[in-house]
Amino acid sequence: MKTYSISEVAKELNLTTYTLRYYDKEGLLPFVERKANGTRIFKQSDIEALKIIECLKSTGMPIKEIKHFIDWCGEGDSTLQKRYDMFMERKPVLKHRWRN
Repeated sequence: MKTYSISEVAKELNLTTYTLRYYDKEGLLPFVERKANGTRIFKQSDIEALKIIECLKSTGMPIKEIKHFIDWCGEGDSTLQKRYDMFMERKPVLKHRWRN
């Protein structure tokens, strides 16, 4: 399985390494593994999850809510309704945002 460094992921997603470290510090990357020395090891699935995080962020969703979403994803299908409800609550905000 191919793995990526934080700088490779930052370049791939057009983010800074600072942003990725901030996301990690805020608990948005609980799925990212680390080497014994603490270096983050990203997999392709981690990059895909980061794309979702960036998508949610682009809607104006606060980091705190994104963390809830990530946590719920980690809990599995039992949280599908919570995730759906979160999106439905955001829908009016997005409709208003895109009209202006």
